[in-house]
This record gives sequence, C-alpha cells and structure tokens, in this order.
Amino acid sequence: MTLAKPEAQAAARQFPKDFFWGASTAAYQIEGAYDTDGRGMTIWDKFTADGKIMDGSSAKVACDHYHRYPEDIALMKAAGFNAYRFSLAWPRIIPAGTGAVNPKGLDFYDRLVDKILEAGIRPMACLYHWDLPQPLEDKGGWQGREIVGPFAEYAAIASKRLGDRVKDWFMLNEPNVVAIIGYGIGEHAPGYKLGEDGILKALHHQNLAQGAALRAIRAEYPKANLGTVINLQPCRSQDDDPKNKAAAIRWDAVWNRVPLDGVLRGAIPDVLAEKMAAIVKPGDLEAIKFPLDLLGINYYSRMTMKHEEGHPFDVFWGDAHCDRWTAMAWPVQPDGLYDLLREFKELYGNPPVFIAENGAAYDDVVSPDGQVHDSERVAFIRDHVAEVGRALGDGCNVKGYLVWSLLDNFEWAYGLSKRFGIVRVDYDTLKRTPKDSYKWFAEVIRTGRV
Repeated sequence: MTLAKPEAQAAARQFPKDFFWGASTAAYQIEGAYDTDGRGMTIWDKFTADGKIMDGSSAKVACDHYHRYPEDIALMKAAGFNAYRFSLAWPRIIPAGTGAVNPKGLDFYDRLVDKILEAGIRPMACLYHWDLPQPLEDKGGWQGREIVGPFAEYAAIASKRLGDRVKDWFMLNEPNVVAIIGYGIGEHAPGYKLGEDGILKALHHQNLAQGAALRAIRAEYPKANLGTVINLQPCRSQDDDPKNKAAAIRWDAVWNRVPLDGVLRGAIPDVLAEKMAAIVKPGDLEAIKFPLDLLGINYYSRMTMKHEEGHPFDVFWGDAHCDRWTAMAWPVQPDGLYDLLREFKELYGNPPVFIAENGAAYDDVVSPDGQVHDSERVAFIRDHVAEVGRALGDGCNVKGYLVWSLLDNFEWAYGLSKRFGIVRVDYDTLKRTPKDSYKWFAEVIRTGRV
C-alpha cells in the first residue's frame, strides 16, 4: 500500500460532534494509598522495594488520586472532557489476585465511577495496567497459563459490580510492553531477563487471559462495549539493508502482530510460528480470538529498527532520522500516527478505534507567574491531533482521542522524574496546576477544531 506523503502543515479540521475527547491514566501511577483499605502488594511495589526505580522514588503517594479524585474529575469537567479511560487496580479489588474480594476496593471504584458520570463524562475502564498482584507473580505470573482463570474471575467480579454504569471495558494495556520490558529485558516489573522465550510466553498468556476475560464480561453484559488497548507503532528499517529490513519485519511481528492478530484474527505471525510452537496449545487461537467492539491504540512514535545480534530476535534500535525528541528521548513523528491509522484501515477492515494514549514528557518549568508554559507539549499534541483529523478525512474509523496523561505521575522505572501530564502535580504539596497544554486542549474540545 502506498501512503500519501505527510502534509507540510495539516489543514484545519472539524471533528465529528460525537467524537470523544479526554485523557487516560493508570491506577498505579496516580492513586497512591498503597497500603490503604486492604490493597494487596503488586509487582511494582516489589520492584520499587528492590531499588529498581531510577530516581529512588515510589508510588506510595504518587498523585494521591485515591483521596483527591473529586478534584481531578473537576479538572476534566472544566476542560470539557466527555471520556476518561482509567484502570482498576487488580490488587485493590482482589488483594491476592484470586480468592477473597476486598469490598473497600470495589467501594472506591463505585465512588469514582459515580463521580465521573456526575461530571457528564464517559467512564472507560481498563482491567490491567501493569499492576499484577505479587502473589500471582510468585506462582509464575504471565509466564504460565495458570493466570488465565484468575484474570477471568477478576473481570467478572469487576464488571458485575460496575457494569450497570460502565459500558466500555478494556482488558489489557500494552501487553507488548509488559512482555518485552517486564519479562524479556527486565527494565520494568517484575524485572526478569528471560529473552525471547519469556517474551513470547508473556504475550501468549496475556492473549489467553484476555480472551477468557472478554467472554466473562460478555456473559454478564451482552451489550457492553468490549475491547483492549495495544501500543501500536509502525516498525521501519533504518535503511535499505536487507538484514535491517528483515529485522524490522521480525520486530513488527513481536511488537504489533502477536497482540493484534491474536485477538482480531486468531493467528500467529508466520515468522514466529516456529518459536511459538511449544507455547501455543490446541484450541488456544480459538480462545484468543474475539470480536472487539472498540480497540484502543496507544501511539508515541514509529520504531526504526536494525539487525543487531545479542538482543532479543536480533533486533535493536536504529537511526530514527528525526530532529524532534521528547524528554524520554523518543522521536516525535506525528505522521507515523496517520500511517498507522491508514494501515489499520487497509489491513483490518476499518473497525472502530480510538487513540487511547498519545502524549509526551518534557522538562517542564514553573514560570515566575506560577504557570507551566509547555509549548513543546502543545506542539506535540496539536500535530498528532491534526494527523488524526487527516486520517478521519481519509475514512479511518477513529472515534476519539485521549491524551496521555491528565496528571504528571509515577512514570514506572523513571519514578517521578518524567512529566507527561497536561496538569502539573507538585509532589511535595500535591497541588494541581493546569499547564498551557491543558488550556489549549480544552479549546480544541470546545471548538472541535485543530
């Protein structure tokens, strides 16, 4: 397929009136209250206790959203949000991951959902955003299929309690990141360096658990909107070298196609069939495949790859050929989002999708006027929203755009050192300060134009 060249400057675009605008967050990154009201231990608590966080911080308090959620929802309402994707903390609801349910955990999400609805905002619940209960990890975590039953049980419990009000349910967030960074190279919790086999096992068992959870919720709520959230990034070779082209194809298979083709097609990429032969059992692919109502796409940049032995699948980062970078050292490539949406339309039949995460960390500075004039973030969001508009103009079935993230928060292994929020959080006082990006985004929502 030949894609149109990116426009030098995207024309102003009017978004549909039913387009949903908002933000995404993750429970572990914002809630805090780590030992409050019966919450259980997570793999990230252990990873932190083991001294694996770069700045030495923790998420014990984070943004204290557990206690300050009314203030945060008021910020969403003031910006005009009509949608909000948040995650439920599995160990807050079932502290051991299976077995006894914690009523106070469910009570918190009752209050949260009611407050979101009271603000006129669409609550979109994600079951798993990386905070696996440690007792389940102790039994093998995503390395074994024994986790499938507990995840389906958790899905049924959460949806039975909240499904009368929450209509949109997403099973996983970025299973590729969980598998590769958490189990393959060890830079995220649980911190294992299990290489290719560990990556593929974690991917496959998340797929299996997802299929079981989707069926559990569908049985309880036949009319619910069911989906999942995948970090999709176009994988490109750094140059025309055949070895590098082959490396990009391999990485695309691992990063994009195992999670995507699993649920949408019940298929394993051909280039991984041999490596996954011992992992995939009879009936697995049928159990994984499920007709999604809405797919969440997280996009941050393209992935430019090269062949390099000694890394999983003999692939490593190549030259991104880019002159804009975020504070995470990620390339800024808005047209990659357009390419992704166009490719998705052509390859998968144009099912409904929404941008579930898109945003950037920059080294924000509080100005003498007490405000955060984050012009780089404004430019980042503006350019990406414009590409969503361009894709809509080409017939891509995009239903919404959610920025990552509402608040500065605990950025996993980076701790509190990286700020993605459109609202600044002072980690000493927990004061919230809307940044210029928040004000800009609110105006886009108000007008429906960018």
